[in-house]
Parts: sequence; C-alpha cells; structure tokens
Amino acid sequence: MKILKRICLFIAVLFLPGLLASQTIIGEVKTDPGKEKYKINTVVYIENVDTHFDLPEENPVMNQKELQFLPKILPIVVGSTVDFLNSDDVLHNVFSPDSCVNKFNLGTWKKGEVRSVKYDKIECVSVLLCNVHPEMEAYVIVLQNPFFAITNEEGEFIIENVPPGVYNLKVWNEKLNAKVKQITVGEIEEVIVNFHLKR
Repeated sequence: MKILKRICLFIAVLFLPGLLASQTIIGEVKTDPGKEKYKINTVVYIENVDTHFDLPEENPVMNQKELQFLPKILPIVVGSTVDFLNSDDVLHNVFSPDSCVNKFNLGTWKKGEVRSVKYDKIECVSVLLCNVHPEMEAYVIVLQNPFFAITNEEGEFIIENVPPGVYNLKVWNEKLNAKVKQITVGEIEEVIVNFHLKR
C-alpha cells in the first residue's frame, strides 16, 4: 500500500507540475522593546520578479471614512490607478507632495465621489494628506510585482503563490528599517523569514 501511494504521488508530480509551481513565504517582523506599535502596517515585498504582471481588473481604492484614510498603507503594482473615494458627509481633499507622483492635488469633493491617480514609478512612496483635515495621513507604496503583504498587529505576514527563484525580500515601514534578505523559493517547502526593525 505504501508503495502504491508513492507511485501515485510520483505520477501527480510528474504530470501536474503546476501543483508545485509556487510557494509561500511566511514570517514575522520584530522590534526592540517599546517599539511594538510599529509591527503593524509594515509592507514586506519581493523587490523584483523577472516576468510581466497584469494589473487587477478593479482599481485599488483608498477610502476616506470617519475622518481617516482607509487603509493606512496601500501597496500597489506599478501602473495601477488608485481610486480615491469620499465616504464621509464632509468635504475631503487628497494631495501628495512627493515628486515621484508629480505632487498632485485632486481638489475637494463631496461624499460618494471618486477621483483617481495613476502611479507609474516603481518604489514610489507617496504620502497622502487632506488639506481640510490635517490630521489625516496615509501612504501608497508602488511595487514592481504583486508578491507583497502587510503585517498584522503581531507583525506576522504571508506572501502566497510565489514562483520558484532567488529574490531580495525587503520591508517598508513608516518609521523603522530592516536589512534586505536574499531568499530562495523552491517548489516544495515554504520559506520562513523574520525581520528586525530598527531606526
């Protein structure tokens, strides 16, 4: 029976290689004591994957709701157009002072309206502000490929469906930094990578 199972497994691997054609990267972002609040909303991403990626059918959305940007951090694939939605009963504005996105200012608009911006420069970090509500702030992070994740409150992340290869795995955090790590993604075992954020 054991031999039969092994033969069946071999046939599956031989004729259905797509089953093992991608893998998962999991890990955790750690900090020094007292800096735990920075674990959340860290972007973990593969720097470059040598292939073409189609953009999502629906534009990523940055909402303005309850006087805050949602989400706080929005990683996107280069070439994507972000839709800025106002879901509040008050007027909102969206502008970015960053040159990598041409220092745009979309003006002011009311609830239910959408205005859009295309992001076409890789690794552009665009801070978003509202001149009506100066306490509002968020970021759009422009990446080369869709293999990225945002950490949860515990600093955990998971990046799925990564093709085999050797990559540089990087992090982006609003306040802290971490060293780039070179990883090898195979076809069978998941890859475990941890980062330590520091100033």
